This record gives sequence, structure tokens and C-alpha cells, in this order.
Amino acid sequence: MENTNQLQNINRKKIFRGICLALFPTGFSFVLVSNILFQLKSEFILTNAQVGYIGGAALWGMAASLLIIGPFLEKFGLKKATIGAFVCHLSGVTFFLFGAFFAGDPNAFWILFLGAIGFGAGNGFIEVAGNPLTAALFPDNKTTKLNHFHAFFPGSMVIGGLLGWLMTQAGYIGSINIAHWTWQIGIIYIPVIVYGFLLLPEKFPKTETAEAGISMSELFKYTFTHPLVLGLIFLKMITLSLEMGPSRWIPEVLKSAGVHGMLVFVWISGLMAVLRLSAGKFVETLSPTGMLLGSSVLTGIGLLMFAFIETGLFALMIAATIFACGVAFYFPTMVGLMSERFPKAGSLGLLLMIGMGFFAAGGANAIMGGISDQYLPDALDEQQTIAILQQVEEQYPEYIQRAEEASGNTDRLAELGYREVDVRNVLFHTEEALAYYRDNGELSGNLTGNALRAISDSSIPGEEELVQQALGILRPADNYGGRMSFLWVGPIAFLVALVFLILYINDKKKGGYQVVKLEKRDLTA
Repeated sequence: MENTNQLQNINRKKIFRGICLALFPTGFSFVLVSNILFQLKSEFILTNAQVGYIGGAALWGMAASLLIIGPFLEKFGLKKATIGAFVCHLSGVTFFLFGAFFAGDPNAFWILFLGAIGFGAGNGFIEVAGNPLTAALFPDNKTTKLNHFHAFFPGSMVIGGLLGWLMTQAGYIGSINIAHWTWQIGIIYIPVIVYGFLLLPEKFPKTETAEAGISMSELFKYTFTHPLVLGLIFLKMITLSLEMGPSRWIPEVLKSAGVHGMLVFVWISGLMAVLRLSAGKFVETLSPTGMLLGSSVLTGIGLLMFAFIETGLFALMIAATIFACGVAFYFPTMVGLMSERFPKAGSLGLLLMIGMGFFAAGGANAIMGGISDQYLPDALDEQQTIAILQQVEEQYPEYIQRAEEASGNTDRLAELGYREVDVRNVLFHTEEALAYYRDNGELSGNLTGNALRAISDSSIPGEEELVQQALGILRPADNYGGRMSFLWVGPIAFLVALVFLILYINDKKKGGYQVVKLEKRDLTA
């Protein structure tokens, strides 16, 4: 029975409800910012690189919160971290929307960029506060409640994605264009205000380690010297890479196979949310180590299915379902395992695990992209590819000249619809790919892939047919390359399954999964 002195005057249900809803701005910002990037590029005359920086800024702000503020959570407490999230969310969204007053001005990029950093920092603060807060609120039921907490991230992504899609489809309602980026970003205010109303007036518990009287120095020493804590952090790096690395490529592979990206996104995210909300039954039946063992097996099977299935909606959706069932429990159950087995690592152990996991997942994206590009030439029509690249080499210098002539003239640049740097980027990658081909007599997967993607993203008026030709040969090749990357990554899941199998068997030998209790003033746990 959960009964600690510090929880007697705490409204656990209200606080937990509020911190769960606080994940909605994170999910909304992830999908809605991606949804409006093309609008931002056109309205603010941004380069492709600048659009990419805005899309990535939310992640950078989140990483900064986790890695800079997170390790010192014990010093300033859970309530202040939540207030920090509210302030960053509110100011970040407001600053981002302030950019609307500078439409047509390329210098407005910095307003949008800093706004995205702001609400990204808010997203990070919620991770900083939410995980140890959930553990402190439910000390006897951590893994189940952490799964419930993290169910609100994929759930909010589904709701945010559908809202963005509906707003885009609706267009104008009367004289109001609700498809405009300002309205889509503006709806993030709603969950921010709701969770602020629920959480800010409430009294928060201390973290478990603070309540137990464990000092910061001992917390750091224990976390960074305990081999099993470090081993669990390393496992988190692998499991989050298995979740987020393939998740980045699965929509592209399915899209190139003719499956609608929104359909897959809603299905996978919705299924993950439902499974996490049902985690209690799995915890009771399998235990956390058993859940992670099953997750690893299902993840490996799902990835191998993606590797071998090229087309077919039904077969691909079965693969997506198995993969989603596999990765659904990875993130929150790993956090729960750390908190239940090594509570003395406290919030530092949890946030170090999450931060290092995100760091590794970013590397997994790059590794899988490299594997995919390595196999790209095997699926490209060589003659058609070279013909497209040569056409760009011949025609795009003229567009550079036009952009140079319009330089400094905002109205003229808006009329052109592109910036000089974007055209130079396309031409640069194209010339690199052609130079390699002419020197070696074969296509370079990396260089050719970069060239075709640059052409596909160039959006130069009058070159729509060329863009479609580039997409027409790139998508099947990306499908093949992506499936080959799944073939390489999939077996790693089975190796991780062996580790969790050993942990599961070891628990059985000791009479079952045991939760370690952190007693007040007990520094030997």
C-alpha cells in the first residue's frame, strides 16, 4: 500500500492528471511544426537549411533542458521544474507567433528559431519533472504509472496530427484561414493553459532521494560508479535507438510503397498509447523484465518483416502493428526499471538514462541513413538518374542568376519562390554526384541520394515535372535501402532480448521481480 508521509497532503490524482496533460504541448509541437514547415519556407522566404534548423530547434531546446537542468533537479525541486516548463512553453509559443508580424522578411528566421528553442525547452522541462514526479507520487507502482504517463506522448501526437490535418483540409472557415501556421501553432496554448491551471497552485512532493536525505554528492557518486546503473543506461541507449531510429525511416519506406503516411502514423502512435495505458496487466503478469524481453522479440520480428515485405497494405500494417507492440513499452518500462531497482540513482539516473538514450537514437538515425544510402544504387535506374542530374546541371545555373538579380528585393524573392542558396545547394550535390559517376563509372549511394533529395525539395516554379521524376526514382530506391537497414538493425533486438532473458531468469531464481525500497535516511540501499 502506498503510504508515505510526504504524500498525505498531496493531491496525487490532480497532479498526475496535470503532468500527463503537460505532455500534450510536446506531442503537438512535434507534429504541428513539421506540418507547417512548407508554409514557413514560403511566407518567410527561408532556405531549406533554415527550415531544417527550425524543425530541429525544438529537439535542441529539449536536449538542453534535460542535460543542463536535469542533473540538478534535486537542488531546485519538481515544482520549480514544472513552473519552468510552463514559462518556456508559454513564452516559446508566443515568441514563435510573434514572427507573423515579419512575414516576407528572411531575418524573421531568428524569431521562429528562438521560439522553437523556447517551447522545446518547455518539452524538456516536462521530461525533467514528469518522470521523477511520477515515481515520487506512486512509489509502489512506478512502472505502471510511468507507462500511463508516457502514453500521453503518442496519444497527443495522434490528436495533434489529426487536428493539423483537419485544419489543413478545412482551409477557410468564413474569413478565417485556420490552415495558416499561426492557428496551428496557436492551439498549443490550450494544453499549456490547462496543465498550468491544474499544476501551478498545487503542493508538490519531493523527489524520492531528497525525501530520503541523500546528498547530491552521493547521488552523483552512486550513479556514475554503480556498474548495473551504467549498464542499464547503456541498454536504454540501445532500446531507444531501436524505437526511434526505425521510426524515423518506417514512414518513408511505407510511403514509397504506396501506404499513406498519416494512416501509419496514427495507427502506430494510437496503438502505443493504448498499450501503455493498459500496462498494469502486463506488469502484473510478466513483470518489467518480462515485458522488456517480449518487447525486444516483437521489435526484432517487426523490423525483419519490414526488411522482407516490399509491398501490400495488409502485410505492411501487420509489420507496423508488431513493431508498435514491441516498442510501446520500451521507453517507460526502462525508466520504471531504473527507478524500481536503483532508486538511489534518483532523478539523475532517470534523466541521464533518457538524455543518453536520445543522444544514441540520433546517432541511430544517421547510421540507418548511411546503410540505406549504401544500398540505394542497387535500386536506381542508372540511365534515368544520370539524365535527371544532367538536366539539373544544365538548367539550374539560370535560376541562380535570377536569384542573384533579385537579391535584396524582398518582393522579387517572394515572387521567385526560392532563394539562391537553395539552388546552389541542389547544384552542388548534383555536381558532386555526377563527378563521382564520371570518375568511377558507377553511382555513389550517398552522393546520389543527397542530390535526388535536394532536387525533390527544391520547389522551383516551373520544375515540377523534374521534381516528380526525381521522386519517382528516389522513393522505390529509398524503400529498398530502408528495408536493408532494417535487415541490419533487426538482429540487435534479439541480442537485447537475450540480456533481458537473463535478467528475467535471474529474477525468477530469486523468487520474482523485487522492487527496492528507499527508506528515509537510509543511505545504504
